[in-house]
Amino acid sequence: MNIQPQLIKDCIDGKRRAEYELYKVSFSYLMSICVRYTRNRERAEEVLNMGFLKILTHLKSYNADAPFKPWIRKIMINTLINEYKKEKTHHENILYVEDYYETDKYAEINTAIEKIDADQIYSFIAKLPPASSQVFNLYFIDGYKHREIAEMLGITEGTSKWHLNSAREQLKIMLREIDLPIIKHLE
Repeated sequence: MNIQPQLIKDCIDGKRRAEYELYKVSFSYLMSICVRYTRNRERAEEVLNMGFLKILTHLKSYNADAPFKPWIRKIMINTLINEYKKEKTHHENILYVEDYYETDKYAEINTAIEKIDADQIYSFIAKLPPASSQVFNLYFIDGYKHREIAEMLGITEGTSKWHLNSAREQLKIMLREIDLPIIKHLE
């Protein structure tokens, strides 16, 4: 994704053609983020449009010295998190588990994930409960720490860790079901 500074300037000036060009150039990158966090393509497109509107609205605050791609990624992830918060009911999707600590026994899933293709992994992640899927994506794919995830989602760090480990366990079960030789080695 190569965004020219002039294109950003034209968008700030309110030129519709430039806004459309920015949308076309950034669509696939932003859509890949949205698909990871939503359950279906229609919802991903809906949230992408909301996030893109925020990008256009906040372009004046963009620092041209900073890379553009991480800047729009952060806005899109924040939009996705805000939408997730709106959709979730207060206690249906989140189990509050305090003082749960990660252990090394969950690290084995990382080796198995390297052996299958990305589309299969994304389909497995999409099957996770919404809260666990959110935490898994934020932690492993987007690189946030549990403290940051807890703040974003309005949960405790312990709950974030619990969701991550729950996601790992569920992914292990899904991987066993496809009968990969690497999984037999893990048992």
